[in-house]
Amino acid sequence: MAADRLDQPRELRRSFRPHYDPEAFGRLSEEIARFLGTARFLVYMTCFVAIWISWNVLSPAHLRFDPYPFIFLTLMLSLQASYAAPLILLAQNRQDDRDRVTYEQDRLTSERNQADIEYLTREIAGLRLSMGELATRDFLRSELQRFNEERPEAS
Repeated sequence: MAADRLDQPRELRRSFRPHYDPEAFGRLSEEIARFLGTARFLVYMTCFVAIWISWNVLSPAHLRFDPYPFIFLTLMLSLQASYAAPLILLAQNRQDDRDRVTYEQDRLTSERNQADIEYLTREIAGLRLSMGELATRDFLRSELQRFNEERPEAS
């Protein structure tokens, strides 16, 4: 049977559930959450509420939206908030995931840098030790000068 083979992809089954791309939905939620956190959104929302209130207070009764317009305004604002909160949480979760990956990469980079520093420190210490065993130019000059001073004068 072809369905029992693990090296073959399963055939797509039709479902009544809607299919959506979680990555695309996550990107959309981040864009909405970014917009909700801007001053532009606050200005737009303030203008909308001010126009709504002005229209329903100043316009004639037959042109108003509803006999109880402020209840409907409250309902619309509650609906907007009920969608905004999960979208913001989804965007925060995605950001947390990205931060976790970044922190892990930073930690690994830091560990590699620390290992490199320790290696270079050991190499420098080894060079200093081996340099201590070498005769320097000043040491040779002082030895030659001392040798010339101690040598009996050739007559």
